[in-house]
Amino acid sequence: MNEQARRSPGKSYRRPKKDPVRILAFEALRAVDERAAYANLVLPPLLKKAREAGDFDTRDAALATELVYGTLRRQGTYDAIISACIDRPLRQVDPPVLDVLALGAHQLLGTRIPTHAAVSASVELARVVLGDGRAKFVNAVLRKISRDDLDTWVERVAPPYDEDAEDHLAVVHSHPRWVVSALWDALGGGRGGIEDLLEADNERPEVTLVARPGRISADDLLDTLGEESGLPGRWSPYAVRLTEGGEPGAIDAVRDGRAGVQDEGSQLVALALANAPLDGTDERWLDGCAGPGGKAALLAALAAGRGAHLLAAEKQPHRARLVERALAGNPGPYQVITADGTRPPWRVGVFDRVLVDVPCTGLGALRRRPEARWRRRPEDLEGFAPLQRSLLREALKAVRVGGVVGYATCSPHLAETRTVVDDVLKGRSGPAAEAEWVDARPLMPGVSALGDGPDVQLWPHVHGTDAMYLALLRRTA
Repeated sequence: MNEQARRSPGKSYRRPKKDPVRILAFEALRAVDERAAYANLVLPPLLKKAREAGDFDTRDAALATELVYGTLRRQGTYDAIISACIDRPLRQVDPPVLDVLALGAHQLLGTRIPTHAAVSASVELARVVLGDGRAKFVNAVLRKISRDDLDTWVERVAPPYDEDAEDHLAVVHSHPRWVVSALWDALGGGRGGIEDLLEADNERPEVTLVARPGRISADDLLDTLGEESGLPGRWSPYAVRLTEGGEPGAIDAVRDGRAGVQDEGSQLVALALANAPLDGTDERWLDGCAGPGGKAALLAALAAGRGAHLLAAEKQPHRARLVERALAGNPGPYQVITADGTRPPWRVGVFDRVLVDVPCTGLGALRRRPEARWRRRPEDLEGFAPLQRSLLREALKAVRVGGVVGYATCSPHLAETRTVVDDVLKGRSGPAAEAEWVDARPLMPGVSALGDGPDVQLWPHVHGTDAMYLALLRRTA
């Protein structure tokens, strides 16, 4: 029996209004939850399809993007608020219902959408994707949420800082407690630093381009963008920042590979390795974990300018294809291979420079992948640990005596950064070539607040970059 037939005689049935923007946002959230997808990979094709169907204009795309990313970033806070408004444990609420509630909570508490519009639009979405019965539940919960603003709700649902500092920060800034603890340990500072970092994780990051040397300069890239669309990078001489609303895929230099999308912290890591002083030859470079290809493309361009050759190795075939695409058109000699850096096909001691940007938890890129904070678990560290140490050991064997290895992660977690390097250098994780630290700080000229060295940890709230880590090591025997 259909919905209309179940209703009492004489009561008219109104079909729910379909809102393409909110339906798309809901579909993106479901993909993130059901398929463990990442929003930055799911959302663009959905937006493209909506534009091609004539359903979306620029403002619609901007709203859909804000709804998806804002909801994911604030999921922990919204979950705590929703939990206070229902009479059952949150885990007993169906995930699709939670997604609609979280979208509604974000509109009420995290945007300037008027209260009545946020509630009514969310209830209409619930009617379309959940049915009338559960739409009533959504309506009741959102009306409770709408009675107070975000600050009032947070004060109500977050434990006092003096009683449980980590749990307080977790609720207020929407990070899992274990992530708050790990980031706080890595910072080593007081309350101000950790709050600044957590707030930075919840801000929309700038889109940064890299002008690939030998193909286009940063000045020429800026000229093509114009003053209203582009700004110089803060630290990297090859960086260009897009102003709000800039679309990288619409830029000719990006489409033809002369430029690419690359966080400035990632650029700094590649530049520091490329500029580390060497004695002797400088002809053979290796990127041992090259996928998806951003650092490899910059290294290949820098190597070409010196007459050096880059070998880019990636274990996963589909990621190796991304590397090939990123390096296509590079003027100098390079080779992309599918290979496992822990069981390398290359000979020992043949490279002058080696980079291993190892797989990690990705806690340094939570601005760009907010869902990662909810997906990762503390036990993931144990899974990555042997791989990270093995890749660094093999990288030290691959470089010649006097050559330099760069160990990089997009995570500030101490278990993935300094601890890994210390374990390898001290032989606690198996035999490796002998090596010494190289101070990386002078190789990032002009970059402030780089700490005591010799390694470098970049921070979103300090440098405006992802939280990239870099250790530079010179092989001594």
